[in-house]
Amino acid sequence: MNPRSLTFLAVTLFLVAAVTPAASPSPVKLWRLDCGVIQEDDLNLFSDTYAYVGKSKQLSAACYLIKHGETYMLWDTGVSTEALGKPLRGPGATGESLTRSLPDQLERLGVDPKQIEIIGISHYHYDHTGQAALFPQARLLMGKDDITAVRAPGSTRAKPLTHWLNGAGKLEEITGDKDVFGDGSVVMLDLPGHTPGHHGLLVKLAKQGYVLLSGDVAHFEENYATNGVPIFNTDRAQSLASLDRFKGLAKNLRATVVIQHEQADIAKLPAFPAYAE
Repeated sequence: MNPRSLTFLAVTLFLVAAVTPAASPSPVKLWRLDCGVIQEDDLNLFSDTYAYVGKSKQLSAACYLIKHGETYMLWDTGVSTEALGKPLRGPGATGESLTRSLPDQLERLGVDPKQIEIIGISHYHYDHTGQAALFPQARLLMGKDDITAVRAPGSTRAKPLTHWLNGAGKLEEITGDKDVFGDGSVVMLDLPGHTPGHHGLLVKLAKQGYVLLSGDVAHFEENYATNGVPIFNTDRAQSLASLDRFKGLAKNLRATVVIQHEQADIAKLPAFPAYAE
Protein backbone atom coordinates (compact mmCIF):
# COMPACT_ATOMS: atom_id res chain seq x y z
CA MET A 1 0.00 0.00 0.00
CA ASN A 2 1.42 3.40 -0.98
CA PRO A 3 1.89 6.30 1.49
CA ARG A 4 -1.15 8.22 0.19
CA SER A 5 -3.38 5.17 0.73
CA LEU A 6 -2.01 4.71 4.25
CA THR A 7 -2.70 8.36 5.02
CA PHE A 8 -6.25 8.11 3.67
CA LEU A 9 -6.87 4.94 5.72
CA ALA A 10 -5.57 6.57 8.89
CA VAL A 11 -7.75 9.66 8.43
CA THR A 12 -10.79 7.49 7.68
CA LEU A 13 -10.28 5.41 10.82
CA PHE A 14 -9.86 8.59 12.89
CA LEU A 15 -13.11 10.06 11.57
CA VAL A 16 -15.02 6.81 12.14
CA ALA A 17 -13.77 6.71 15.72
CA ALA A 18 -14.67 10.34 16.26
CA VAL A 19 -18.29 10.01 15.15
CA THR A 20 -19.00 6.52 16.52
CA PRO A 21 -20.67 6.85 19.91
CA ALA A 22 -18.89 5.13 22.75
CA ALA A 23 -20.56 2.10 24.27
CA SER A 24 -23.05 3.13 26.93
CA PRO A 25 -21.82 2.34 30.44
CA SER A 26 -23.74 -0.27 32.35
CA PRO A 27 -26.34 1.16 34.75
CA VAL A 28 -25.22 1.24 38.38
CA LYS A 29 -27.40 0.91 41.49
CA LEU A 30 -26.24 1.36 45.08
CA TRP A 31 -27.87 0.04 48.27
CA ARG A 32 -26.80 0.69 51.85
CA LEU A 33 -27.00 -2.47 53.97
CA ASP A 34 -27.09 -2.60 57.77
CA CYS A 35 -23.98 -4.41 58.98
CA GLY A 36 -24.13 -3.63 62.68
CA VAL A 37 -23.71 -1.04 65.41
CA ILE A 38 -20.60 -0.53 67.54
CA GLN A 39 -20.57 1.04 71.00
CA GLU A 40 -17.34 3.00 71.48
CA ASP A 41 -16.97 4.05 75.11
CA ASP A 42 -13.47 5.47 74.67
CA LEU A 43 -13.83 7.79 71.70
CA ASN A 44 -10.38 9.18 72.40
CA LEU A 45 -8.96 6.14 70.61
CA PHE A 46 -9.87 8.02 67.46
CA SER A 47 -7.61 11.00 68.20
CA ASP A 48 -3.86 11.05 68.71
CA THR A 49 -4.25 14.63 69.96
CA TYR A 50 -6.65 13.73 72.82
CA ALA A 51 -9.61 15.47 71.20
CA TYR A 52 -12.33 13.22 72.65
CA VAL A 53 -11.35 12.57 76.27
CA GLY A 54 -14.29 11.17 78.24
CA LYS A 55 -16.56 10.94 75.20
CA SER A 56 -18.43 7.96 73.80
CA LYS A 57 -20.34 7.36 70.58
CA GLN A 58 -22.29 4.72 68.73
CA LEU A 59 -20.82 3.98 65.32
CA SER A 60 -22.65 2.36 62.44
CA ALA A 61 -21.14 -0.55 60.56
CA ALA A 62 -22.22 -0.19 56.95
CA CYS A 63 -21.96 -2.40 53.89
CA TYR A 64 -22.98 -1.57 50.36
CA LEU A 65 -24.43 -3.57 47.49
CA ILE A 66 -23.58 -2.40 44.00
CA LYS A 67 -25.26 -3.69 40.86
CA HIS A 68 -23.30 -2.95 37.71
CA GLY A 69 -25.28 -4.19 34.74
CA GLU A 70 -26.08 -7.74 35.89
CA THR A 71 -23.06 -8.09 38.20
CA TYR A 72 -23.39 -7.76 41.97
CA MET A 73 -20.59 -6.48 44.20
CA LEU A 74 -20.41 -6.04 47.97
CA TRP A 75 -18.33 -3.29 49.53
CA ASP A 76 -17.27 -4.35 53.04
CA THR A 77 -19.01 -7.10 55.00
CA GLY A 78 -19.52 -5.64 58.48
CA VAL A 79 -19.36 -7.37 61.84
CA SER A 80 -19.66 -11.12 62.23
CA THR A 81 -23.01 -12.89 62.54
CA GLU A 82 -21.81 -13.86 66.03
CA ALA A 83 -23.13 -10.41 67.01
CA LEU A 84 -26.69 -11.20 65.88
CA GLY A 85 -29.12 -10.16 68.60
CA LYS A 86 -26.37 -9.27 71.07
CA PRO A 87 -26.96 -6.23 73.32
CA LEU A 88 -24.60 -3.26 73.11
CA ARG A 89 -24.48 -2.98 76.89
CA GLY A 90 -25.10 -5.19 79.89
CA PRO A 91 -24.87 -9.01 80.24
CA GLY A 92 -23.50 -10.72 77.16
CA ALA A 93 -22.53 -7.46 75.48
CA THR A 94 -19.37 -7.37 73.35
CA GLY A 95 -19.71 -3.82 72.08
CA GLU A 96 -21.11 -4.91 68.72
CA SER A 97 -24.66 -5.77 67.72
CA LEU A 98 -26.13 -7.03 64.46
CA THR A 99 -29.84 -7.02 63.61
CA ARG A 100 -29.82 -8.78 60.23
CA SER A 101 -27.22 -10.78 58.35
CA LEU A 102 -26.11 -9.84 54.85
CA PRO A 103 -27.75 -12.92 53.26
CA ASP A 104 -31.05 -12.03 54.94
CA GLN A 105 -30.96 -8.52 53.51
CA LEU A 106 -29.95 -9.74 50.05
CA GLU A 107 -32.81 -12.21 50.00
CA ARG A 108 -35.23 -9.41 50.84
CA LEU A 109 -33.97 -7.70 47.68
CA GLY A 110 -34.49 -10.87 45.68
CA VAL A 111 -30.76 -11.43 45.35
CA ASP A 112 -29.40 -14.92 45.94
CA PRO A 113 -26.18 -14.60 48.03
CA LYS A 114 -24.55 -16.86 45.42
CA GLN A 115 -25.05 -14.08 42.87
CA ILE A 116 -22.41 -11.93 44.58
CA GLU A 117 -19.47 -12.06 42.18
CA ILE A 118 -17.16 -9.50 43.79
CA ILE A 119 -16.37 -8.46 47.35
CA GLY A 120 -14.33 -5.30 47.84
CA ILE A 121 -12.89 -4.90 51.34
CA SER A 122 -11.70 -1.47 52.43
CA HIS A 123 -9.27 -2.88 55.02
CA TYR A 124 -8.62 -5.78 57.35
CA HIS A 125 -10.38 -4.68 60.56
CA TYR A 126 -12.98 -7.07 61.98
CA ASP A 127 -15.95 -4.73 61.43
CA HIS A 128 -15.30 -4.71 57.68
CA THR A 129 -14.48 -8.39 57.09
CA GLY A 130 -16.92 -10.10 59.47
CA GLN A 131 -19.31 -11.75 56.99
CA ALA A 132 -16.97 -12.22 54.03
CA ALA A 133 -16.82 -16.00 54.48
CA LEU A 134 -20.55 -16.23 53.68
CA PHE A 135 -19.71 -15.52 50.01
CA PRO A 136 -16.98 -18.03 49.09
CA GLN A 137 -17.82 -17.91 45.37
CA ALA A 138 -16.96 -14.20 45.13
CA ARG A 139 -13.67 -12.76 43.94
CA LEU A 140 -12.09 -10.79 46.78
CA LEU A 141 -10.51 -7.40 46.03
CA MET A 142 -8.34 -6.01 48.83
CA GLY A 143 -5.24 -3.86 49.20
CA LYS A 144 -2.02 -5.81 48.67
CA ASP A 145 -0.35 -4.32 51.75
CA ASP A 146 -3.32 -5.32 53.91
CA ILE A 147 -3.16 -8.88 52.55
CA THR A 148 0.54 -8.95 53.41
CA ALA A 149 -0.25 -7.75 56.92
CA VAL A 150 -2.91 -10.38 57.63
CA ARG A 151 -0.60 -13.10 56.32
CA ALA A 152 2.17 -12.08 58.71
CA PRO A 153 3.07 -14.58 61.47
CA GLY A 154 1.00 -13.96 64.58
CA SER A 155 -1.75 -12.01 62.79
CA THR A 156 -5.17 -12.42 64.42
CA ARG A 157 -7.07 -10.85 61.52
CA ALA A 158 -6.91 -13.68 58.96
CA LYS A 159 -9.84 -15.87 60.05
CA PRO A 160 -12.71 -14.19 58.10
CA LEU A 161 -10.54 -14.26 54.94
CA THR A 162 -9.04 -17.73 55.29
CA HIS A 163 -10.92 -19.06 52.24
CA TRP A 164 -9.05 -16.60 50.00
CA LEU A 165 -5.75 -16.52 51.83
CA ASN A 166 -5.29 -20.28 51.52
CA GLY A 167 -5.94 -20.23 47.78
CA ALA A 168 -9.41 -21.77 47.79
CA GLY A 169 -11.04 -18.52 46.68
CA LYS A 170 -10.24 -16.01 43.95
CA LEU A 171 -8.13 -13.17 45.37
CA GLU A 172 -6.95 -9.98 43.70
CA GLU A 173 -4.40 -7.99 45.69
CA ILE A 174 -4.85 -4.33 44.76
CA THR A 175 -1.99 -1.87 44.39
CA GLY A 176 -3.00 1.76 43.86
CA ASP A 177 -6.47 2.54 42.52
CA LYS A 178 -8.62 -0.18 40.95
CA ASP A 179 -11.23 0.53 38.27
CA VAL A 180 -13.38 -2.47 39.13
CA PHE A 181 -15.45 -2.71 35.93
CA GLY A 182 -13.13 -0.82 33.58
CA ASP A 183 -15.55 2.02 32.86
CA GLY A 184 -14.84 4.43 35.74
CA SER A 185 -18.17 3.75 37.44
CA VAL A 186 -16.78 1.94 40.50
CA VAL A 187 -13.21 2.71 41.60
CA MET A 188 -11.35 1.48 44.66
CA LEU A 189 -9.31 4.45 45.87
CA ASP A 190 -5.84 3.98 47.33
CA LEU A 191 -6.06 5.72 50.73
CA PRO A 192 -3.38 4.19 52.99
CA GLY A 193 -2.67 5.21 56.55
CA HIS A 194 -5.48 3.74 58.58
CA THR A 195 -4.02 0.42 57.52
CA PRO A 196 -1.19 -0.11 54.99
CA GLY A 197 -3.51 -1.11 52.15
CA HIS A 198 -6.64 0.83 53.07
CA HIS A 199 -9.04 1.82 50.26
CA GLY A 200 -12.20 3.88 49.86
CA LEU A 201 -14.72 3.55 47.04
CA LEU A 202 -15.91 5.98 44.37
CA VAL A 203 -19.25 5.17 42.74
CA LYS A 204 -20.59 7.13 39.75
CA LEU A 205 -24.40 7.13 39.52
CA ALA A 206 -26.40 8.43 36.57
CA LYS A 207 -28.86 10.46 38.66
CA GLN A 208 -27.21 11.15 42.02
CA GLY A 209 -23.73 11.72 40.62
CA TYR A 210 -20.59 10.67 42.46
CA VAL A 211 -20.73 8.97 45.85
CA LEU A 212 -17.60 8.57 47.98
CA LEU A 213 -17.63 5.75 50.51
CA SER A 214 -14.99 6.47 53.12
CA GLY A 215 -13.84 3.10 54.32
CA ASP A 216 -12.16 4.31 57.50
CA VAL A 217 -10.30 7.32 56.11
CA ALA A 218 -12.39 9.00 58.85
CA HIS A 219 -14.81 7.47 61.35
CA PHE A 220 -17.32 10.24 62.13
CA GLU A 221 -18.09 13.82 61.13
CA GLU A 222 -16.00 15.63 63.76
CA ASN A 223 -13.07 13.35 62.99
CA TYR A 224 -13.39 14.11 59.27
CA ALA A 225 -13.79 17.87 59.71
CA THR A 226 -10.66 18.23 61.87
CA ASN A 227 -8.43 15.68 60.09
CA GLY A 228 -8.34 13.56 63.23
CA VAL A 229 -6.00 10.57 63.24
CA PRO A 230 -6.83 7.53 65.42
CA ILE A 231 -4.04 6.31 67.68
CA PHE A 232 -4.23 2.87 66.04
CA ASN A 233 -3.64 4.06 62.46
CA THR A 234 -0.53 2.54 60.95
CA ASP A 235 0.93 5.73 59.44
CA ARG A 236 0.06 9.31 60.46
CA ALA A 237 1.53 11.05 57.40
CA GLN A 238 -0.25 8.68 55.02
CA SER A 239 -3.49 9.15 56.96
CA LEU A 240 -3.36 12.92 56.51
CA ALA A 241 -2.38 12.63 52.84
CA SER A 242 -5.29 10.26 52.23
CA LEU A 243 -7.73 12.61 53.96
CA ASP A 244 -6.44 15.44 51.78
CA ARG A 245 -6.92 13.37 48.62
CA PHE A 246 -10.38 12.21 49.68
CA LYS A 247 -11.52 15.77 50.40
CA GLY A 248 -10.07 16.95 47.09
CA LEU A 249 -12.03 14.30 45.23
CA ALA A 250 -15.19 15.25 47.11
CA LYS A 251 -14.78 18.91 46.19
CA ASN A 252 -13.77 18.47 42.56
CA LEU A 253 -16.40 15.84 41.77
CA ARG A 254 -19.08 17.48 43.93
CA ALA A 255 -19.52 14.05 45.43
CA THR A 256 -21.83 12.89 48.19
CA VAL A 257 -19.49 11.92 51.03
CA VAL A 258 -20.66 8.96 53.10
CA ILE A 259 -18.60 8.33 56.24
CA GLN A 260 -19.32 4.68 56.75
CA HIS A 261 -19.26 4.73 60.57
CA GLU A 262 -21.20 8.00 60.92
CA GLN A 263 -24.83 7.30 61.83
CA ALA A 264 -25.90 10.73 60.56
CA ASP A 265 -24.65 9.82 57.08
CA ILE A 266 -27.06 6.90 56.76
CA ALA A 267 -29.68 9.37 55.52
CA LYS A 268 -27.47 10.44 52.59
CA LEU A 269 -28.54 7.32 50.70
CA PRO A 270 -32.07 5.95 50.25
CA ALA A 271 -33.37 3.85 53.14
CA PHE A 272 -33.25 0.10 52.58
CA PRO A 273 -34.66 -1.53 50.49
CA ALA A 274 -34.60 1.51 48.16
CA TYR A 275 -31.43 2.27 46.17
CA ALA A 276 -29.54 5.20 44.71
CA GLU A 277 -28.99 5.40 40.97
